[in-house]
Amino acid sequence: MNLITAIKLYVEKMCNESGPGMKTILLDKETTSIISMAFSQSDMLQREVYLFERLDSGRSNERMKNLKCIVFIRPTKQNIQLLADELRSPKYGSYFIYFSNIIPRTDIKYLAECDESESVREVKEVYADYLCVNPNLFSLNINCSMHRLNWLPDALSRTVQGLLAVLLSLKLNPVIRYRAGSIVSQTLAKQIYEQICKESSLFDFSRTHENGAAPPLLLILDRRDDPVTPLLHQWTYQAMVHELLNIHNNRVDLSNTAGIPKDFRELVLSGDQDEFYANNMYANFGEIGSTIKNLMEEFQRKAKDHKKVESIADMKNFIETYPQFKKMSGTVQKHLCIMGELSALTTKRNLFEVSELEQEVACKAEHSAQLQRIRKVIADERISIDDAIKLVALYALRYERHANCDTSSLLQIIKTRGGRTAIIPSLIEFAGTHMRQGDIFNLVRISDAVKLTRNLIKGLKGVENVFTQHTPLLKETLEEVFKGRELEPTYPAINSELVPFRRPPQEVVVFIIGGATYEEALAVHHLNNAGYKVILGGTTIHNSESFISEVLTATEGIQFKHTKTMTKFISSDNY
Repeated sequence: MNLITAIKLYVEKMCNESGPGMKTILLDKETTSIISMAFSQSDMLQREVYLFERLDSGRSNERMKNLKCIVFIRPTKQNIQLLADELRSPKYGSYFIYFSNIIPRTDIKYLAECDESESVREVKEVYADYLCVNPNLFSLNINCSMHRLNWLPDALSRTVQGLLAVLLSLKLNPVIRYRAGSIVSQTLAKQIYEQICKESSLFDFSRTHENGAAPPLLLILDRRDDPVTPLLHQWTYQAMVHELLNIHNNRVDLSNTAGIPKDFRELVLSGDQDEFYANNMYANFGEIGSTIKNLMEEFQRKAKDHKKVESIADMKNFIETYPQFKKMSGTVQKHLCIMGELSALTTKRNLFEVSELEQEVACKAEHSAQLQRIRKVIADERISIDDAIKLVALYALRYERHANCDTSSLLQIIKTRGGRTAIIPSLIEFAGTHMRQGDIFNLVRISDAVKLTRNLIKGLKGVENVFTQHTPLLKETLEEVFKGRELEPTYPAINSELVPFRRPPQEVVVFIIGGATYEEALAVHHLNNAGYKVILGGTTIHNSESFISEVLTATEGIQFKHTKTMTKFISSDNY
């Protein structure tokens, strides 16, 4: 279950089926991102793809009949029409057309009618309709999936298509479970199930569940069950880069950062193309520092060796090793740029102090002590207003129903500092206690003896690292799944005829409506290392900024029923 491998196999298939010779590839906006996250431009050049063009943007009218054209696009109405126009007046000698998802027969018939010159050699579906971020993590790049706490229609249809593509590319016909009580989860589960039934021939992978082995599981979750994870500052490399610098389609934009060399203003962070990043994306901030130091020392040793060119043999060796040396030089400089920026931001924003307090609020119930500390920290002008708002958000979520909850006084401090106070009531409406059903704050009932004992033992042991005390709700949910615990009624199955297996599933695809996070990807990575098979996906991959933006969009226009005490902090100016 490797998503990057799945996408690569599809692209290899396209390049091989079009045969030898120079090729161009015709893409749309989304398939450009899909390919670029799995292949570098040099990888594509090795496959004789020399020209990249966009179907949906300005192109030259120059005819190049000597070139073969691979078309890789999403089967949208707009793309079908643009491709029909292309085929009526073909620029290239032959066309090999690949759609990234299921295409209606009526559209195929329409395209065939437009291909009067009979230049189309191949029309196929390849199910590469998602962005593979890591081997076990995918995104659909839907930044806002809800409005008025319900699906945006375009976001829903794109999510259905993306999830079907993931299941088809991994050859899974799963039991579908969704979070009970979540209308968005239930709606998505129903539509996925309807599509699988409609396209039953595609999903006939004729897997016999030998020895009573359970079928795979698609688990559809709602971000609102765990609003804490996206708000916390992260300390592992990939997650920290996304939180502080923002990763978009495996790229980090440093063009607005002072002192960055021209060649390093846009950096590619892909575990598939960068061995150092692949080995260290889950390492914590402290470990990365010492690892980069070791890489730097190794680079300096090789640089010295390169200076000793005294004989013909030395020259030959130099020529052979120079490409690796040049690549290593780029890797060192790239990660030094990133680490330098992360370090500067950590110091500038006092993130050690802020993060420690965030973790305390997320993991421990000490109301009066935490309230005093939060008051002091958020009033400090050296703490950025965004970090201050996140601290108040965590406090409001944890102590929403505490007898002495004093969110209003904290919001008054935020208002004095000119912060967007409406974020907090919007967050409570979006994911307050009335919405959540997961146990994110360990508010354990005495009757639940197992959990109570586990929490006591955890408390006695203490924590290895105050900055990484928090574990996402997803980790606990997946542990329950793999232990074979009863998932009903919390996660009912929509295709219950597949359910009567006593054993836990061997393969699980988890999808979070409202976005996944890199902290959850880390939990999935640890489970996969322990021998399980889990894929995580989300409508997007959130950092705290994008999560808050989604919360504001999702709650826009709704009546605020659960935040009456915060009414004076809700105004149209805050949106």
